[in-house]
Amino acid sequence: MTDQSQPYLVAALYKFVALPHFKDLQAPLQAVCLDHEVRGTILLAEEGINGTIAGPETGLRAVLAYLNARPEFSGLVHKESWAQEPPFPRMKVRLKKEIVTMGVEGIDPNAIVGTYVKPADWNALISDPDVMVVDTRNDYEVAIGTFKGAVDPQTKSFREFPKWAEDHEAELKKPKKVAMFCTGGIRCEKSTAFMKQQGYDEVFHLEGGILKYLEEMPEDESLWQGECFVFDDRVSVGHGLTPGPYDMCHACRRPISDEDKQSPHYTHGIACPHCYDETSETQKARFAERQKQIALAKARGELHIGVSAPPRSDQPVEGE
Repeated sequence: MTDQSQPYLVAALYKFVALPHFKDLQAPLQAVCLDHEVRGTILLAEEGINGTIAGPETGLRAVLAYLNARPEFSGLVHKESWAQEPPFPRMKVRLKKEIVTMGVEGIDPNAIVGTYVKPADWNALISDPDVMVVDTRNDYEVAIGTFKGAVDPQTKSFREFPKWAEDHEAELKKPKKVAMFCTGGIRCEKSTAFMKQQGYDEVFHLEGGILKYLEEMPEDESLWQGECFVFDDRVSVGHGLTPGPYDMCHACRRPISDEDKQSPHYTHGIACPHCYDETSETQKARFAERQKQIALAKARGELHIGVSAPPRSDQPVEGE
């Protein structure tokens, strides 16, 4: 049922499935989403589909019904949450080499993957001293929240994970088991498939990811600490998938706190303490002009799409 205070339904979805004809799906799927006022990003590749989309409940459910009606997407699992405002400014269906970019050839989660662990059983697993718990997300995601006792690989992108695993092989093989987790589950599908391919026997991952855990696990029983970064304008969510206290730097798309906003390196829409030294003065000037145009559009009661910011600004999908 639609929450009148949060009228926009958000769906995070993915499925690893052979799609040799994935390019033919782009235009029809884009049209269906636009026809139902649904926005967000969907990635299509030969290995499957991955996306986060949002819109009015009736429109979003129509898009999900369209996907499930196709044989290749039958049984597509998605995770739902709600938003007060449209989380995405546009709709994109993009063609990619991978739906979650690891950069390692021959990884097929449909052929081999780790053992799924339901949220209700996750606490017991990660509390086992013979288990090494690994957060497969990127450093800026881990910075605002993770599971108690989890190892942070400090990766800048998912492409760095295989190298991290190689460099920490001795450490990873000390415990009898390795438990991995990510936002919605898709990165863990690939990371556990990779680990199994590398010869690790007892590899586990959180089914449905952090989002499913936060949805189902009572807060007083939870081992989650902090907030979970999400790939839309809500920025983060907590238990019950309620929007968190973080804002987003629209220059680098990293989460920023009220404390970050007090920094002399923070200027709304132009820079934050995390990215101030990463962009040139020319880029900052471009971002300043973008903010000016956004303000003018808002004054006219219009939506301004804005100019694409540097690398992380166009990443509303987990694992890109």
